[in-house]
Amino acid sequence: MRIFQVINVRWFNATSWYALYLSKLLQDAGHDVLVITVPDTETEEKAREMGLKVETIELNSTHPIKLVKACARVLSLVRSHKPDIVNCHRGEAFFWWGILRKLGLGFKLVRTRGDQRLPRNDVINRYLHSSVADAVVVTNKRMAEHFLKKMQLVEKSLWLIHGGVDTAKFKFTKQGRYEVRKQFGFTDDHIVIGLLGRFDRVKGQRELIEAIAKIRNNSKYENIRLFLMGFPTATSRHEVDSWLKKNKIEDITKISGKCENISACISAIDLGVIASLWSETIARAALEIMACHRPLISTTVGVMPDLLPEEALVEPENVSALSLKIEEVIGNPKMEKNLLELHAKTMSQLSGTGFLKRTLTLYQGLLNKNE
Repeated sequence: MRIFQVINVRWFNATSWYALYLSKLLQDAGHDVLVITVPDTETEEKAREMGLKVETIELNSTHPIKLVKACARVLSLVRSHKPDIVNCHRGEAFFWWGILRKLGLGFKLVRTRGDQRLPRNDVINRYLHSSVADAVVVTNKRMAEHFLKKMQLVEKSLWLIHGGVDTAKFKFTKQGRYEVRKQFGFTDDHIVIGLLGRFDRVKGQRELIEAIAKIRNNSKYENIRLFLMGFPTATSRHEVDSWLKKNKIEDITKISGKCENISACISAIDLGVIASLWSETIARAALEIMACHRPLISTTVGVMPDLLPEEALVEPENVSALSLKIEEVIGNPKMEKNLLELHAKTMSQLSGTGFLKRTLTLYQGLLNKNE
């Protein structure tokens, strides 16, 4: 198949990762994949690092001259490459590719929604998703329910395809665990609680810090430790340090910065936590933690209720509930074992192979309608 993956995302966020990882899987499987993205962005840089074919177009510009040039370039690419499938991962590009689809240029149009924002339920949006797109892909059940119940999209046009993870890359390693724990001063007696994610308010670092402080102050777990596997972005290191100081747990907390070996860092923890306040529509960190065979608990945001059992979930911003849930897991080996078993079942469906297979089933089904 000839496939365009349209990823007009500036930052290498979860939406960008989902699209680029899918592109890489498709390319490795022998398909002709072209990534179309915005120039001079993290997405372009990452796509080239991954060995993907890339074309850059000012897809997000509203400047009249740039817009005309972008449309001309898109039309030229369609005519020269003759794609079978065009998969748009952002709404701005979806509108323009939708016009080309209605002009009868021969490709099937897929709209993937991997962000947290629910689409507006208006006449134009309903028309675009039901009458212009050949299929809509969503990455979590909440978004799926919105399309089915609010936007009245027919069920056969909607596909729920969770992101996948490279289980050959992300796996538990004893050596990695030993090296990272030694590097950061964690002993065999320590119970290390880990959060993997950039420093950003959405990720809930402050709430987890407060929860760990509660556990340390009010329970028998003096050997508890906190490992923040991340680096400053929207939230500064100074702000994180101030939270640690306020809660008096600077002495039991380590911050990794950018992990050279993410699997080793994950292997070093005893319990993973997704403490996010919102978002997590794809939950890349959650998939990587489960792939590394580490027990995981989370707030009930985004896709997390799709991935974890109810007993592993707490409401976002509820520090007391989060601290109690952490204590429940680390104090109950049976619960920890049960979580790991459930994670294994989940990951059996969310490997890169499964991700690729589900997407190809969709693409091939669309093309078969022409036969």
